[in-house]
Amino acid sequence: MSKIGRTPISIPSGVTLTQADGEMRVVGPKGALVVAIPTGISFSQTPEEITVNRANDTRQSRANHGLIRSLLQNAIVGVSEGFTKTLKLVGTGYRAQSKGAGISLALGFSHPITQDAVPGIKFEVPDTETIIITGIDKQQVGQLAAELRSKRPPEPYKGKGIRYESEKVKRKQGKAAAA
Repeated sequence: MSKIGRTPISIPSGVTLTQADGEMRVVGPKGALVVAIPTGISFSQTPEEITVNRANDTRQSRANHGLIRSLLQNAIVGVSEGFTKTLKLVGTGYRAQSKGAGISLALGFSHPITQDAVPGIKFEVPDTETIIITGIDKQQVGQLAAELRSKRPPEPYKGKGIRYESEKVKRKQGKAAAA
């Protein structure tokens, strides 16, 4: 039995789950998400928690067991609390600014890089070196943060670039002077 799959998921107050037509709809104070449910996966629910069960021990059913539990957990956390990724811009002249619902980045290129607003995702720019991405869908928030980071990933010599808030950049020494 999957250790992840058999762990029950607690349902916070204000979150409702309804299953219909091969999908689980999760509705909470921050919004609603839908998780597609493959065949062979069932649920046992009480008012406080929900448990994911599988019909048989086929390879695909075992793989889906833990996956669906994790996706359902992320949906429940997303609609109740939301997800946040924070990016830091490190480097001289690197800055971010709000531009409507999107953002504009100056990253040392000859042109500014703009990221338009994505439905369900909010950008906050508390200062010129920080970008906070928030939303209810964990995959969408992480994907957007990774796409922004890929515009100028941190380089190992001076550490300049876009990095996650808690990311540590392994620095290289560079050239040594001739002795």
